[in-house]
Formats: sequence, C-alpha cells, structure tokens
Amino acid sequence: MSLFVSRIAAVRVMTRRVAPVQKRPIVSYLTNYPDKVNEIKKIQCKGGTQQGEANPTWLKQSSDKMVAGFVFAVAAMGLLRLGSGYYKLATGKGKME
Repeated sequence: MSLFVSRIAAVRVMTRRVAPVQKRPIVSYLTNYPDKVNEIKKIQCKGGTQQGEANPTWLKQSSDKMVAGFVFAVAAMGLLRLGSGYYKLATGKGKME
C-alpha cells in the first residue's frame, strides 16, 4: 500500500501545474520606463558652471520656475500670517471675548 501511495504522490508532483505569474502593470511600467538622464544632464550642464542671479542653475528646467514660484508664494503667505499674528499679539487686536 505504501508503494502505491508513494507512486500517486510522485505522479501528482510531476503533473502539478505551474502557478500563474502575477501581472503587475505599474511595476512593469516603472522598470521599463525610458531613461532620460542624459537629456536632463545636458540641460543642467549646459554652459558650464554659471554662478549668479542672471541664470541660476536651479531654474534651467521648464518646470522649475513653476515649482519655485509655488514655494515662494507659500513662504510669503506664511510670513504674512506670522507678521499679522505678532502684530495682533502686540496691539491686543483680534481677541476672542
């Protein structure tokens, strides 16, 4: 009986189907994404090392200006709120009664 059971187990192991491989479209997209490092590097290195306010190196890409503008706008809004808060503390205005 044990020989019969071992043969059945061996046949089951040999005929077992391979588990299907998962399809991961986002992982495939990210790993097969085209490499644009050299193009961006050419833009960043264009003109050598330019120091100064006329052509800052951190504003060379097209999206850098929009990001910098957003950061400066949020910082300015925070500083204005901070200044108005200190003014209200100093003068006693805006109290909740």
